[in-house]
Order: sequence, then structure tokens, then C-alpha cells
Amino acid sequence: MHIGLTHEQADFDAIASLLGAYILNKDIVPLLPRRCNRNVRDFATLYRAELPFLDLGDVPPDPIDLITLVDTQSLITLKRMGKQTDVYVIDHHKLRQNLPGNWTVFIHELGACATIFVESIQEQQIPLTVIQATLLLLGIYEDTGSLTYTRTTARDVRAAGFLLDHGASLEIANDYLYPPLSHEQRQLYDQLLANMNTLHIHEQTIVVATAHAEDMSDEVSSAAHKLRDLLDPDALILLISTIEGIRMVARSTTNQVDVSEIATYFGGGGHKRAAAALIRFDDDTHEKAGFDALKWTYNELIEILPRFVQPSITVEQIMSYGPLLLSPDQSAEEAARLMQRYGYEGFPVVENHQVVGLLTRRAVDRALAHKLNLRVGSLMDAGEVTIHPHNTLEDLQNIMTSSGWGQIPVIDQNTGEVIGIVTRTDLIKTMSNGHNHKMLTPNLADKLEKALPPTHLALLKTIADQAVEQEIPIYIVGGFVRDLLLERPSLDFDLVVEGNAIILAQSLAKRYGGKVVSHRRFGTAKWKIAGIRQQLAEQFSLEGSWDADNLPTSIDLISARTEFYDRPTALPTVERSSIKLDLHRRDFSINTMALRLDGKYYGQLYDYWGGLSDLQHGFVRVLHSLSFVDDPTRLLRAVRFEQRFDFQIESRTLQLMDEAHELLNQVSGDRIRHELDAIMSEDKFSRMLGRLEELHLLEAIHPHLKWMPEIAAEVKKVIGQKPADIWEINGSFSNLSLRQALIYLAWMFHLPYEHMQAVARRLRLPKKLQSAIQEVHLLKARLADIRQDKPSQWVKCFEGISHIALYAVYCLTKDALVKQAIHRYLTEWENIKPCANGSTLRQLKIKPSPAYKIILERLRSAWLDGEIETEGEEQQLLRELIASMPDIEKLE
Repeated sequence: MHIGLTHEQADFDAIASLLGAYILNKDIVPLLPRRCNRNVRDFATLYRAELPFLDLGDVPPDPIDLITLVDTQSLITLKRMGKQTDVYVIDHHKLRQNLPGNWTVFIHELGACATIFVESIQEQQIPLTVIQATLLLLGIYEDTGSLTYTRTTARDVRAAGFLLDHGASLEIANDYLYPPLSHEQRQLYDQLLANMNTLHIHEQTIVVATAHAEDMSDEVSSAAHKLRDLLDPDALILLISTIEGIRMVARSTTNQVDVSEIATYFGGGGHKRAAAALIRFDDDTHEKAGFDALKWTYNELIEILPRFVQPSITVEQIMSYGPLLLSPDQSAEEAARLMQRYGYEGFPVVENHQVVGLLTRRAVDRALAHKLNLRVGSLMDAGEVTIHPHNTLEDLQNIMTSSGWGQIPVIDQNTGEVIGIVTRTDLIKTMSNGHNHKMLTPNLADKLEKALPPTHLALLKTIADQAVEQEIPIYIVGGFVRDLLLERPSLDFDLVVEGNAIILAQSLAKRYGGKVVSHRRFGTAKWKIAGIRQQLAEQFSLEGSWDADNLPTSIDLISARTEFYDRPTALPTVERSSIKLDLHRRDFSINTMALRLDGKYYGQLYDYWGGLSDLQHGFVRVLHSLSFVDDPTRLLRAVRFEQRFDFQIESRTLQLMDEAHELLNQVSGDRIRHELDAIMSEDKFSRMLGRLEELHLLEAIHPHLKWMPEIAAEVKKVIGQKPADIWEINGSFSNLSLRQALIYLAWMFHLPYEHMQAVARRLRLPKKLQSAIQEVHLLKARLADIRQDKPSQWVKCFEGISHIALYAVYCLTKDALVKQAIHRYLTEWENIKPCANGSTLRQLKIKPSPAYKIILERLRSAWLDGEIETEGEEQQLLRELIASMPDIEKLE
């Protein structure tokens, strides 16, 4: 076994180096020391689920063959170590003397040991998560004094820059750094501490402190950090009188207080969490009797402060309602099945309606690994750890840190019963997104009312009013909300209710008319209103002109649900759930936003999964690591959204796509074709298909499916303009739009015949479309054999070929003679027929036989080639033909 170790009383550089060693070699088992610094311990506890560390007590019972020792040259003794255990040291401290002979030591003169590992990670192009990058950055920052200590090297700076480019969060890092103070800064710190005032505004704690420092030459931001660390307010604002004027330094730990706005008010600026201003006064103001610049600034700040403080986020806003609960008597195997089905990492354990513990996936997995099907009560972490809905995120973070629980049951304050659950993931995502959560997101009522026609808006409000009467929250979800925010609204919307959609639909039908078609298994209902649209519109009491026929013929109402997959690529099984989990089952974060419609919540945007932030930054981000495994067709949709909106697929999502692309081979052709059809409906379809080619997704569908620039150019020729009426192909074709069908035809045109057939079978293309594609290939072969340009030869070549196939070849061929022939075939030759027909031949006593076809085709060719021009000439030719065929059978 290969383990990773570092020194006791570990700082951030120590555990960051330990993480770096693991990232570079996943065979290493990284062990946390028994003692870590307080800030390190808090970080490791909060983000434990995203870090690979094990405690010393969890070391697997295998002999230790190799130890990687980082950020130290002192080794703690462990069981299962022996004389044969090799030690590999990576450190940045001065080399110690008299180290054991079997140790291999590498010393790098750097400000931080973590830099060594970051350089290797960069060289090997290994992707990092936000938390991994942030921990590595903390290691560098802490040991280099945020790159200010004299031992800092250029390599440390470059490593920090790389981490920031790859997702490291300065917001998180700042919460765990403690810069030291100089003597001068310490004096300022003491004065500020003595002159501070604590304010409570919208449940936010704001500390305002003042000081005189006219002779101070050192910077004051470190004193602000130290004071903030000591007092732990939501925001700290310092007003310091200097020789230049009143210097304001503002720090915030929450998005509820945007200190950059406060600084801007006083003529400064900065970021939401850190800002500054220098407030100067002219000489006339200073000379006024009794004027105190510091006091005046303080009073002005206190007066305007409430307008810059927002209410705090509460647990209620990020929790999931109606969690699945376990009882102490259930078995480990049953708990494992539930965890696998729903994907949760832990379940509250409840007895007599009271929380008695938490069962984690780790505990279940360890028990089953030892073939112990124990009771939940024996495996759970016992305790009554709970939280109330009104508690803040800070309260939640403290409870998680102190208890070590990653899932906290939320209980009703009056009854004590569990009403929800909030997870470490909920907390991290909310904090990582800058608290970008539903109550801090904008209200979109104005946007909604401007985007929808009056009839549609009135219909939505009618449905929402009915939902209010039944106390059912109702939302517009998904792509409609995304497009509304992108200012490209549509009239196609999905309505999701947190409750029984069927009952809501039935109540609407009972009150307003119409019919309801429901599917109880899925909790969905369709309210059919085609026959009552005029009646409905009249009840809306709309002003101005309106057309009831513009209303949809039906409205789909869906009960909020979650889903799970029994196996990769399988269709999901669904169960009733909350809006939060309903949104989580969707494909990408930008499609997870919901717009609430009922009552006082009308127009409120709900954004549990960071969709608004990704929309603003132009990212396509998948929601969880197994999303593409659950449904590989999301690989194709990721590219469609990326190219449609000129977005970028987020790096972690791109990595997951690369790992899952082979699963496309297991997806049915119908589902693949459905996604390709959707792509071909897009304006930027060529870019989308090119991106699929770039990401090797087309070859994952079928090895012969390619999209090259030359193919894109040919397709553009075919769909570049609307076909003229002579082609008689406008409209749809085999349940596809004409555009889609033509793209398929042009795409398959360049494939060898055998490859085309294989691809068509893989995609399960409609039979009519397959026939047209085969006709295109048949026509290509026929054209290659034409050696003369008689009209009859061209007609024989084109006969039996559908007009859509002829159009595709017409657009794709570079031969002007072929183009002219196809055009003349459609406008002239196709309609030229001989005067004689089968009846004529029977009248001449010729017995029906293959000779009929030969004679009539010869007559037609003669007309086409100009050999005959009158009916009399045709009759003469007919007699000659019959005479030249002595074997023709005659009728009796």
C-alpha cells in the first residue's frame, strides 16, 4: 500500500501538498494527521465530500510499502510500517541531516510546497475541481503571505495564476487566511477595536469602526482582515482619518452586503466583498467652525447604510422538502438500495417523529463490504442534529462543522417533525455561486408580462389563481425561463406544480370547461381547451383587440418529480418530489431555473443550481457527474446549447463528456436521430455538427458518420434557397421538415453506398427518407454511365427518381450539363408521352406482354429525341416497330 503523509499541526500548505500528491498519483492513500490548524480543520470538515483524505484510524489493513511525505522531513510512526517501507520526501524546507538511507528526498526552494505539485498538474494537464484548486491556492497563499513574503518565487506566483485560471475561488480562500499585523497596524487595530459600533440591519451584523491615523504609513487592509476575523460580522466598515482625507476600508462576508456599492456612494469602488474609498474635503469645509470630517462621514454612513443591506438567505430557501426518512429497524441492504436509487449520500434516521441519527453511504458501504447486514440503528451516526427553516447559512455551516454531518434534517419549530433536508452540497453550491439563490435573484414579472401576448398571460394567471385556491405552488420551468432571461422568449412553456397536477387540471376543467387527459403513473395532466378558447378569452376581460385562436389548444400540467436510472442509457423511473429535485433531474444548469406564478411569489425566479450565474457567464454545465451516464443523449444537447447561444461547455462538463461519449453507442437510433433532427432545426446546425465531430461524438454514434468542412459547404448549397415550384417538394417530408430531409440527403451523398446503408440503419432513418438517399446514390451511379446527351438517355437516367432526390443532386453536381438536363426533365421531358398506349396496342391485336413496354418506351424516346414530331409520324414508327418484331404474339 502507498500512503501519503505530512506533519502534525498541519497548515494549508501541508494538506494542499498532500492533495497534490494524490491528484498526481491516485494510488496514494492520503492521510490527515491527528492535529491540524483550526482553519485547516474547518476547511477539511466542510469540504470533506470533495476531498480524498482519510483519518489515520481509517487506514486499510494492508502493509505499507511506500510513503510519500510532503512539506516535512519528520515522519510519524504507523502500524504496518516496516524496515522495507520506502519513503519519498517532497519538501521546500532546508534539508535535514542524518535522514535514513532508504529515503529519497527532493527539496525545492520555493515559497510553498504546494507549488511543486501544481507545476506537475499543469504540465500533465490534469483537470481540477473548484475545491481542489482552492485548497492548492490556500497552500500557496498561506506559506507566501498571499505572495508577499520575501521567500516567494516567480514559480509560486505562476502556480497561483494557473489555479485562478482553473477555478480556484478567492472568495473561499479569503475566509481561511490570517495575515499577520505589523506594529503600526496593531496600534491602528487597537484604536479601531475601541471605537467600534455594532449595527443589526435586516438580520445582518455590521461593524463600523473609526480611528485617527494621520501619521500612519503602513497599509490598513490587514487590520481590517484581523478585525473581521475577531468579530466575525457580516460586514466591516472602517473609517480612518489620514493626512489625505477619510479613508474607508470595507469588507463583507456575505452578498447581502455589497460593500462596493457603499464605497461607490462615497466616490470609491471595488468588489462586492472588498472595497475602498478616499473621502476628501475642500479647505473651506475644513475651516468651518466645529467641523469634524470623521464624525460627518460616520453619520452619513450610518444614515445610508440600510439601503445597501439585503435580507439574509435562510435554510428554507435552499432545503429540499419531504426527504426520505429511515427508521432504526431497517436493514443496511434496504438502505443501500434506497441510496442507489435516489443517489443520496445520507438519510436522516427518525424514531417516533424525532431525529435520532444520520446514516451515511460510507457506513453502509463499509458494513456491506464486511458482509454485515446490520440495522440502521447500529450503523447510523447517533445524534439529534437538526436545524430550523429560518436559520441562516452561517448557522448551517456552524452546525455542519461542529457535527460533521453532511446532511442536516430541517424540522418544524412547532411540531419537531422533519419537513426537509439541507445538504453540504446545497451549502457549497450556494456559497460558491456567491449566494446566487432564489430570493436574491430578480423578479421577472415585468419581463414575463412584456414577453407574452395578453391572452397567454391571462391564461397563465387564471391557472395560477386556481393553484392559489388549492395552496399549490406552480412554476414555469426550463427553457422558457432561460430564453426569457436571454430576451428571446417563446410561447412554449412547461408548468410544474408542487402537488397533484391532475387534481389542479380537473379543478380547472370543472370551473372553466374543457377536458382532462391524465397519466396517474407520471402525475401529469393535459387540460384540453381547444373548444373553449373563445369562452376563456371572454372571461379574461381583456382590453383592445385579441384573437382567442392564438391560445394553445391544450396546457400540460406536471407534478414535480424526481427520477432515477436502473442502468446507464435506460429510460428513467420517476417519483413525485419537490420543485428543487424536479429541476435537478434536468440536463444543464441553464435549464434548471423556475419562475413561480402563484400569489405573492408571482414572477420570482428560483435558481437552486446556479443556472443564472452560468447563463450570465455563458457556460453549459451539467448538474452531476453521472448525468451523461444516465442519459448519453445529453452529450448532443450540450453541444446544441453551446453553439446556439455562443456559450462554452464548462471544463468539468467537457471532461465528463469525454469519459462518457462511448455510451452513445448503446443509445437507440430513434433517440439519437431525435437529437440530430433537433440540431438540424437550428440556424447554427453546421457549427453544431462540426463541434460533434471535434469532440468525437459523431464517430461514437457510428464510425462512418463524419462532418467535414467540405460536407458543410455541400449541405449549404442544398438548403441555401427555397426550391422553386417546379420541384414540387415544399412542405414536410417523411415527418421531417424539408430542410432536415435535405440536410440528411446532402450529408449521406458523400458516403460510400455501404457506409450510407450502415449509418441509415444505425439512425433508423424513416423508410421514405432512406429510399430518397438510395435514389441519390443510384442517380450518381447512373450519371457516371451516361455517354451521350440524348434526352431519352437523360430521361431513362432520371425515371423513377423522386423529385427531392433530383433536387439534391441538382444542387450538389458541378456538371452544368447535368443541371440543365435535370431542369429540362422537370419542365419538359417528364411530361412527354407517346400518343399510343396499351389500348392502342390491344386494338392492333397485340397480346399483352413485355413487348408493350419496349414499344412504348421506343415511341417516347423518338418523341424526346426529335425523331418524330407528329402523330402520323408516330403511327408510321409504330407500324415499323411491330413489323420488326416477328415474335410478337397476336390476339385471336
